[in-house]
Parts: sequence; C-alpha cells; structure tokens
Amino acid sequence: MALTYLGVNTPKNGIEKHALLFLHAFPLSAAMWQPQIEVFGAEGYTGIAPNSFGIDGSPEKEGWTFTDYAHELAALLDSLKIETATVVGLSMGGYQAFEFYRLYPDKTASLVLCDTRAEGDAPAARSTREDFIRAVEENGAGEAAARMIPNYFSTKSYSERPELVAQAAAIINKQPPAVIIEAMRAIMMRSDATARLGAIDCPVLVLNGEEDRLTTKETAESIHAHIPGSTIRLLVGAGHISNMEQPEAFNRALFEHIAEVRQS
Repeated sequence: MALTYLGVNTPKNGIEKHALLFLHAFPLSAAMWQPQIEVFGAEGYTGIAPNSFGIDGSPEKEGWTFTDYAHELAALLDSLKIETATVVGLSMGGYQAFEFYRLYPDKTASLVLCDTRAEGDAPAARSTREDFIRAVEENGAGEAAARMIPNYFSTKSYSERPELVAQAAAIINKQPPAVIIEAMRAIMMRSDATARLGAIDCPVLVLNGEEDRLTTKETAESIHAHIPGSTIRLLVGAGHISNMEQPEAFNRALFEHIAEVRQS
C-alpha cells in the first residue's frame, strides 16, 4: 500500500515544468501544503505532498524511521514517473528532506529547508519529547494540539487570525494518537545532519519565519552558513508554520528559487 498524497499536474509522459515534493511538519498532514499546491498547480508545476505513515490514509508502520520514509518517497516519485524534484521540507519535513537527499541525491533537483534544524536532539530535547509521548498516550491527539499549536505562529496571528489556528488544530486532532507517537519516535531517532551540510551540492534555499520560536532565525542562519552557495530568506510576520501563515511571501520565495534552479 502506497503513501497517500495531495497532487496536482501529476505527469503521465514527462513533466512540462518542474516537480515539487512537499514534506509536512509534525504532527500535521499534507493538508498544510494546500496554499502551495493550488498556486503552483495553477502555474503548471507538478506538486506532490505525501502524508507520513499513518496520516490521512497512508499505511501505518510501527517503529518507522526517516530512512524508511525516504525510500517510500522515492518509490512514490518513481510510480508517478517523476525523475527529480525540488524537495520542500518544513520542520519534521526538513529532517526528512536531509535524509532523502542523503539517500537519493540524484532525485533531488534542489532543497528548500523551511523552519527546521540539522542537528540531532540534545538530552534536554529528548526528555521533552519523551514527556510529550507519555502525555499523548494518556490524553490523545488533543494533547498534541495543545502543546504544538501555541508555538506554530507569530504572536499577532493568535488574536487576529483565529481561523488559521483552528485549521492547524483540526489537522492535528484528526490524527490517531498512536500515529502521532510513532512520528515523534522517528524524530527522536533521526540522524544528525550537521556534518553533511558542507557536502550538499544541489541548490539550497533556507526559508524561515522571522518570528519562529521553535527553529529560530539563528538556527536558519547556521544552516545557511554551513551549506556552500545556499540562499536564505526570512519571512516577516511568520512563525514556525511559515507556509500557512504567510503563503504569498513563501510562494514568492519558492517561485524565485525554482526559476534559478531551472536556469542553472
């Protein structure tokens, strides 16, 4: 059983423009990428936003790792006759993007690393994640939403855009607690990508919300500093889920990046 996904302009006989592979944040789903799927699809680009294991119809898998997921992503691209794609990963999706590039550099046209980090967990972060797992085991998906949502957006959005906050909460609350826990365990088991940053030789855009409290602009600047030739863009008025909060600015930066990739 293959991963489920949101898709637009999926190719039958080759790609007319360029393909994008969108990898979602924890514990959200492909639905978070709707603002990008719609806009890039309207411009003729191929867009694929898969759901991680157990999310929105994707098969559940116990003890899965980002290595497992990268292989599934490659199989999905192959099934759709997509040879290469710009891999756009946000937060957990960024961790997955690092692993996909490590295993499949030939399938990676470029990387867009959004609101993510390269290093593995420090002991304090691991302890926090273990506490998160225990709480979700006891209280369900609502516990995950209660812990994650307050860190997702810029301060202003919580008072001025309640519909955005509600949309993110609804996505999380749909997910089975066991699936959320397996994804958190995959995050805890991820490898540290820091030492590999200097060897990345495809085009890279680092995109980050200027008001991101989970992966700060300093974190983004560190990734940028360690990847030769990379570009960085900080999005004003955006927190951690920057593509949902400031979709126009996010899309503009992504369009500019793709234009540069296609010209190179």
